[in-house]
Amino acid sequence: MRSSYADISLLCMDTRRSIDPTWEGGVIECLRNATFGLFLSCCSLYSSPLLIHLRSKHKFAWNWKRPFDAGALRAIRACQLILDSLGPTPQSFTRVTESRMRLSSTSLYFSLVLLVPFVSAAFDPSRNDNLAVYYGQNSYGASHPTDTAGFQGNLSEYCQDSTIDAFPLAFMNVFFSTGDLPEINLANTCNNNDNPVFQGSSLPNCQFMSDDIKACQAKGKIVTLSMGGATGAATFTSDAQAESFAELVWDLFLGGSSDTRPFGDAVLDGVDLDIEGGGSTGYAAFVTRIRSLADGASKPYYVTAAPQCPFPDGNLGDVLNAVGFDAVYVQFYNNFCGLNNFDNPNAWNFATWDSWARETSPNPDVKIYIGAPAAPTAAGSGYVEPDKITSILKETQANFTSFGGAMLWDASQAQGNDRYDQVVKSAMTGGTAAKTHKESKPSFYTQPSRFFRF
Repeated sequence: MRSSYADISLLCMDTRRSIDPTWEGGVIECLRNATFGLFLSCCSLYSSPLLIHLRSKHKFAWNWKRPFDAGALRAIRACQLILDSLGPTPQSFTRVTESRMRLSSTSLYFSLVLLVPFVSAAFDPSRNDNLAVYYGQNSYGASHPTDTAGFQGNLSEYCQDSTIDAFPLAFMNVFFSTGDLPEINLANTCNNNDNPVFQGSSLPNCQFMSDDIKACQAKGKIVTLSMGGATGAATFTSDAQAESFAELVWDLFLGGSSDTRPFGDAVLDGVDLDIEGGGSTGYAAFVTRIRSLADGASKPYYVTAAPQCPFPDGNLGDVLNAVGFDAVYVQFYNNFCGLNNFDNPNAWNFATWDSWARETSPNPDVKIYIGAPAAPTAAGSGYVEPDKITSILKETQANFTSFGGAMLWDASQAQGNDRYDQVVKSAMTGGTAAKTHKESKPSFYTQPSRFFRF
């Protein structure tokens, strides 16, 4: 069902006026965030909602300086609560409705046009129930080559509900290719064999994905670029080379400009380092340069990493200690410390990652995610059934302050496994997990953490 749009104006004079008539407060900061294709502006004096303005526009901009403090986030949620409480429903509003309300010295005006089914929240990195799901490698198609109906679909198909919060696009698999431009490979969605490439390069033109990316972002989700993967050529020879490459990535995928932007005018929300070989040379310099380019930008940019669970990670360990990351998606699979060994205290090591986050990480607010295979065929080992992943997530969420949520590999596998992503999200948000189709588990064997098949 196509969502309806609305034009709502809510003016909430701060209630302190009724207590102190001399108070002359006003709007001091304003967050503008696209939610479900709508234009939402929530102006707040921290915990007191002052103004909400919701219009049926698709373009949006940020005008609130990072980092968001707890008061600002409470204000945003307060605004959403007002909309949820006072907004119309299909049952109660079937035509244009206009009403005015005055409560003491708090004045509230809202005009309703069409319907508002719900309002999506902005991505909040401080939460402990976020779900990141990798998109791009069609892992289900690689393990079920004859089931073409289950192959990876368009990105926007996975953004239709509130289950997933972050989509790392996998992968930028080659850093330095023809014409000194990188390569990206998104399997059956976009690659340089089946899609046009920019002249003089091996970089595919995937600009048809621009609308999908923006549609997901408009629903409060972030879409980032994952770099590396289990195979490919993703290494630097020096800090200087890494810094120069960061500027190229900024221009091609983030807030810069270039004639060879693979996703057109879609601006991704950050980068993810899934480095599984080649060492750590240059990566700290790369992240530092990305951070400096993002300073003062019109929207927040995130930097995440996806190390394997043995601590410290052989490729990213030094990088994680050198520069701050917003989140770390630890791959708890294909290793002795995988989810399948959760009950073995000599193997399961989330506590070690939690200690690193609290005591060593340059960013003391970094969040650690439990990375899991979304189906038995998504990894060589580490998949656990719905009841087990539910209990693991609940226990970890309750006991570790650094816990930020879960990561799944990948979207196609979760979809093909009776929406395993919904099971995972429900476990973290207090819902009841749905039953998931049970498949036989493959026996353990050593292999790279990610399938990378074209």
